[in-house]
Amino acid sequence: MSASEGVPRAGTASRAAYELLASDGSARRGQVTTARGNFQTPVFMPVGTRGAVIHLDSSDYEHLGLEVVLANTYHLSARPGVDVVEALGGLHGFVGWDGHFLTDSGGFQIMSLGRRQGSSDASDGDDPPDPSQNVKSKVDDEGVTFRSTYDGTQMRLTPEDAVDAQRRLGSDIQMALDICPELPAPPTEVRIATQRTHLWAARAAAAMETARRDGTAGGQALFGICQGGIDPELRRHSAETLASIGFDGYGIGGLSVGESRGEMAPALAAAAEVLPADRPRYLMGVGDPARIVDAIAAGVDMFDCVLPSRLGRHGTALTPQGRINIRNARFARDETPLDPRPARPDGRPQPGARFSRGYLRHLMSVNEPTAGRILTLHNIAFLAELVSDARAAIEAGRFNAFRQQVNEVWG
Repeated sequence: MSASEGVPRAGTASRAAYELLASDGSARRGQVTTARGNFQTPVFMPVGTRGAVIHLDSSDYEHLGLEVVLANTYHLSARPGVDVVEALGGLHGFVGWDGHFLTDSGGFQIMSLGRRQGSSDASDGDDPPDPSQNVKSKVDDEGVTFRSTYDGTQMRLTPEDAVDAQRRLGSDIQMALDICPELPAPPTEVRIATQRTHLWAARAAAAMETARRDGTAGGQALFGICQGGIDPELRRHSAETLASIGFDGYGIGGLSVGESRGEMAPALAAAAEVLPADRPRYLMGVGDPARIVDAIAAGVDMFDCVLPSRLGRHGTALTPQGRINIRNARFARDETPLDPRPARPDGRPQPGARFSRGYLRHLMSVNEPTAGRILTLHNIAFLAELVSDARAAIEAGRFNAFRQQVNEVWG
């Protein structure tokens, strides 16, 4: 079967309908409407790997004003299992949150855990992989075979399996299974991964169409994922192929995985230029402020990353002046709060305004988990405010000036 045979075509009604509200050059300010409701773009989505952003719960999502949180299919399928989450009301009932959930397919974790065996940061979890387990994956045209990082059980994942697992998890947006090569990689490896991603995307779209016909999809949206490494022509071809299949939105994967910012920009622009303008565009795994504003300038709408929570629990805060390591001795007697502003522009309290840097340094130095929680709240609020400011700058026609301000600190 060809990459587009027997699946929906571009131009069909989207279950993640994108409405353009303002633009400034290629930068877009919009709104995405799903079966659950709507959310504003550009948007930053924190990563709740196992059903929770580490140190936080769903009440924190509400206090932070989050609209979308990402959950990880690979880890939730392993523990507690898709059947358990489904029986407890899907992700929304399981977690106790009415906002939007986006689930990834699990493909990235299968590849990354196989490459970075035994690294606790590879999963961004508080339950690190067991380094005694062989989790090396084997990929073929039909799917991927791998060993669970939890207990070594041999497992098989196909595009259809990924659609079914995410459908049962009950997310609002799910991602098609793809192959994400780690960069730098030989051109032949990137090309083969991209071709297989296209084949798997067509099968995922067909599986979702079947679920919609039999009434089990529940209004869930499906995003395809563009690959192609840092080759602009291959990126363009991948985006055109996915657009010809037709998805509710489009992820741009396989960037910010080892390449430089300068290498990333042409590949990203090549994809964004040809992806359908009436669908949301999602740059996967990017949380650096400079890369976020660069991507917004290229027309990207959605972002996710473990960066704010990972940095927070290790003692690093994102501030308007850049990163600061709160463990530094110079903060021992510092009365200054992380963020001197008592409230964010939307009126919500600043999580970092209440606590002095000296207090937070003390908590980190005695390994008090409260410090990681405070810094995680602060860092997520910082990125949420960054994209909110980007939306306002686009509306005001001053996005280039805003981008320059961000890059003066983070570029």
